[in-house]
Amino acid sequence: MADRPVHAIRREHLDALTGELGIWQHASGPTPNLAYGYCTDDVARALVVDLLHARELGWAAISGSAWRSLRFLRAAFDRDDAWFRNFRSRDGSWSRERGSEDCQGRALLALASAAGATGDGRFADVARELLAEAMPAAGRLRALRAISSALIACDLALDARSLPWGLRAQIVARFEQLAAALRDGFVAVDVASDWPWPEPVLTYENALLPRALLVAGRRLDDEALRRAGRGVLAWLLRVQTTAGGAFSPIGSDAWWRRGGDTRSRFDQQPIEATSTILACEEAFRQSGDRAGLVAIESAFAWLLGANDLGIPVAVVETGGCHDALTPLGVNLNQGAESTLMWLTALEHVRRLRRESGVRPQYQRPRSVAAVAAGGRS
Repeated sequence: MADRPVHAIRREHLDALTGELGIWQHASGPTPNLAYGYCTDDVARALVVDLLHARELGWAAISGSAWRSLRFLRAAFDRDDAWFRNFRSRDGSWSRERGSEDCQGRALLALASAAGATGDGRFADVARELLAEAMPAAGRLRALRAISSALIACDLALDARSLPWGLRAQIVARFEQLAAALRDGFVAVDVASDWPWPEPVLTYENALLPRALLVAGRRLDDEALRRAGRGVLAWLLRVQTTAGGAFSPIGSDAWWRRGGDTRSRFDQQPIEATSTILACEEAFRQSGDRAGLVAIESAFAWLLGANDLGIPVAVVETGGCHDALTPLGVNLNQGAESTLMWLTALEHVRRLRRESGVRPQYQRPRSVAAVAAGGRS
């Protein structure tokens, strides 16, 4: 089967989901559900998507949206606690519930992306200022996914131009601390075993962890970290690929517990496809092995219908995306997370196809696992 088309950017659904303060968290069908308000997690993701779209559409096309998200993140940051609040109601008030660690990691990732923005110097300056205020809290993170997001944020920030020397030194030190914490999380893991995972249950956004291992290994020139990242990613690809070669992520119904005979087949979520694309992109850029593009195309094809049910999850006509693939079909809701995951995946695949100069075939490779193993079968 040939790979799926890279569609033009469509922002209709993204615009429909956006309120005065930012992107609404949930939707009922394609209509935003205002009762759930906003969350920092999704606003951070929306900012990343705007920055990706700026590459194709230009800064003027996304400036208003990007500034809205950045203002939201600035309002979300509680300077007394040096921590991002997460949930915000439609009237602009904040929940008393403390923001999750994942929220901190995603906010840092968005700010690091914005710090390197080139379309508006003032925008990048504001992002860098907030990043400098928020970065110390990264040292308080304990959850591996949050640590992974924060580590990737540091890596992005270090690539940004005009980063003040003091902030750069702070981020280098934080990166090393986060890399050590990630290494510690995998210290008891045998990547060659049947369960090369640091947790007893395989849950959500799993490929974020091997992506962070690969990033840490690249930045620190540490082959042990790179090897761990390749091994864990290879395993994730292997256990989430059907006999026919299609991507089939762990379902959220009951996840997959170590030692369990069966893993949840449904509900499969778009965040799994996109996190897999991003991790495989890092692996491909490190190894240069084009087998890596096959795994990326497989996860991308899942969004467009090459999945267990043969039903598109993305709504390419509007830029929306259904929240999940369920036993009965797609979840008809098109909330922020799923929509932003589709838009993120689309832009990364667009850039990869352009840079690689090839259009890989969607197939079952000997190398679904070899993608992460640097092409070794």
